[in-house]
Amino acid sequence: MTMKASLQLRVGTQLTMTPQLQQAIALLQLSTLDLQQEIQQALESNPMLEVEDDFGEQAVNEATDEAWASEIPDQLSTDSDWSDTYQDLGTAPTGGSGEGPDFERQASGQSLQGHLAWQLAMTDLNERQQRIAESLIDSVNGDGYLTQPLEEIRDGLRAQDLGDLQTREVEQVLLRLQQFEPTGVFARDLRECLMLQLANQPETTALLPQARRLVRQFLEALAGDDRRLLKRRLGLDDSALDSVIARVRSLDPRPGSGFADSDNAYAIPDLIARHSREGWRVELNSEAMPRLRIQPDYPALIRRGDKSEDNQFLKDRLQEARWLIKSLSSRNDTLLRVGREIIARQLDFLEHGEEAMKPLILADIAQAVELHESTISRVTTQKFIHTPRGMFELKYFFSSQVGGASGERDAHSSTAIRAHIRKLIQDEPARKPLSDSKLVTLLDEAGIRVARRTVAKYREAMNIPSSSERKRLR
Repeated sequence: MTMKASLQLRVGTQLTMTPQLQQAIALLQLSTLDLQQEIQQALESNPMLEVEDDFGEQAVNEATDEAWASEIPDQLSTDSDWSDTYQDLGTAPTGGSGEGPDFERQASGQSLQGHLAWQLAMTDLNERQQRIAESLIDSVNGDGYLTQPLEEIRDGLRAQDLGDLQTREVEQVLLRLQQFEPTGVFARDLRECLMLQLANQPETTALLPQARRLVRQFLEALAGDDRRLLKRRLGLDDSALDSVIARVRSLDPRPGSGFADSDNAYAIPDLIARHSREGWRVELNSEAMPRLRIQPDYPALIRRGDKSEDNQFLKDRLQEARWLIKSLSSRNDTLLRVGREIIARQLDFLEHGEEAMKPLILADIAQAVELHESTISRVTTQKFIHTPRGMFELKYFFSSQVGGASGERDAHSSTAIRAHIRKLIQDEPARKPLSDSKLVTLLDEAGIRVARRTVAKYREAMNIPSSSERKRLR
């Protein structure tokens, strides 16, 4: 048998992550405060850059630009790395180190939602699973718990062109997300949260099976300090029981609480929504970000055909400065487009409050502005808009759809339903608080059809006691 060598020509397409694309993605996901720090670093390290004090002045001298532009390529070769100059902008882990993502560094100063979205972007899921995962992330509260029943999330996604979605498929994606950091996130109750953390501990850990059994079967006995029952059922003496209890109590019952709270953390608005006679307008916050330009003196020093080290240094710094200015312009343009589209869909919220919030998902905005959903996720994480109703993270305007079985008019956002429940409870008679069943009836009269368990779930998520507890407290 003989083998013949042959030459074949194959035509295909391949996406290359150029340095420019890497820089644009990195800048897009930075908060305003982080971006200001990166700009300051760039100003200190690159003599070609300076702050444009006079916004009306040309950023670059056009006559000088024509003289040297032909000598400098629009893009550097793909083996160049912009992060060699702007070290702190890189957020994606490199593939050659063999190490996983640095979760602690990514989480620093970041909201829990943003941290989970970042991990999702690093996870190999198909488009359908991505949509399910985004809905699950939207349903996680500040403590890291999943606040909506899987059936409700399934129904909301079914109304969004996933009509054949089954609960089992949502559960499978949830199991993937429960592997995210911080350990214990996406739990549906305290028991599951603690079990997830124990499942992450080495199997060689002393008394680990007993600790898992305690959490799984006897958490109420632990809360009641029933040591006699625990010793008997777990088969432990006092010393071993103390060790097991200490291990369980060392777990974090609120794994998401260590992240920045978007409502309380200091933030600078990226966008400003104003109302005038012409209607609502969304603009960039010009005071939040210094405007950069090419320093007019240095480019004139670049000489044609000169390959000396000093001349090449000036060329490289000039190209890096042009990259940064272009990337910042692209970031601002994308942010403004997304912000305007979000506000256009949530005008009722600005005029009437949370009760008028409409269902909105990332895919809606992505389709409208012709960007990928992952880009919308980056743009809306840690980006804030100042409105007459206060300052909100752009992610706040996204909420899952509840209802809609009889058509779009019957659909309500989970945010609006929570607001309705909160208002009904605030206005209830002091001596006769409204039960969850009564709340269901009142919501139905207002055209909002939800199950009693959904009302109870939303009420608990807002830290509102039950009707009997509210009556006792009053």
